[in-house]
Amino acid sequence: MLGMTLLAGCLTAVPARAEEAAQPQPQPCDVPAYLLSSDSSLPRVADVVKRGQPLNVLLVGSRSSTIPTQEASAYPAKLLAALKDRLPSVQINLSVELYPSKTAEETHASLVKLVEAKNPTLVIWQTGTVDAMRSIDPDDFRSAIDEGVVALQNAGTDVVLVNLQYSPRTETMISAPPYLDNMRVVAQQHDVPLFDRFAIMRYWSEAGDFDLFSTSHGVELAKRVHACIGRALSKFVIDAAHLDQAQQN
Repeated sequence: MLGMTLLAGCLTAVPARAEEAAQPQPQPCDVPAYLLSSDSSLPRVADVVKRGQPLNVLLVGSRSSTIPTQEASAYPAKLLAALKDRLPSVQINLSVELYPSKTAEETHASLVKLVEAKNPTLVIWQTGTVDAMRSIDPDDFRSAIDEGVVALQNAGTDVVLVNLQYSPRTETMISAPPYLDNMRVVAQQHDVPLFDRFAIMRYWSEAGDFDLFSTSHGVELAKRVHACIGRALSKFVIDAAHLDQAQQN
């Protein structure tokens, strides 16, 4: 009788394990939905796609937006590839302007001229790391971001802000929260989506997807992180512009 009970227990356990195995498992560098959601939208991007016009994207970044000698592996290139994969019927053009070692204040004065030259539908502005490293006054940083976003919106573009990169090795050397908070405030005030690169990378680090504390992986680690950032940013842009819905209509 005891043997029959054990056998019955084994038989009932098998379907449970099979059902559990059938559930989709998290993939490396997946991002929780709450880190990719935004109450702000990208109406100009949505309109261009709806009209069948080219989607011109300008990414303004710093050294953390590239991998030296490996530009094809950096997140802007991965972003473009992911957008083209998700929106195969849309002509997508992406240009990148890097301002290495420049603060937000040193960068924002060039934004209007860049928009005039590139005529983008969307400007993705990645900033904050240099300001944090230099300990720029957080209020001055916020003012620079605020003026830059206003200038871009007045020039007729959608804007996505991208904040600092996360590194556990520099947490004790720089104070990121004031810069993260000020970018969030400006994004809310001007109703622009904020891609929280810092929180996403910290999530990956804590989940064990990447050993961001190590210095031994070098370029290969950077390439994997950038690939994941590019994919996540493409999903963020598509969702903020409701492009999946536009493609279905």
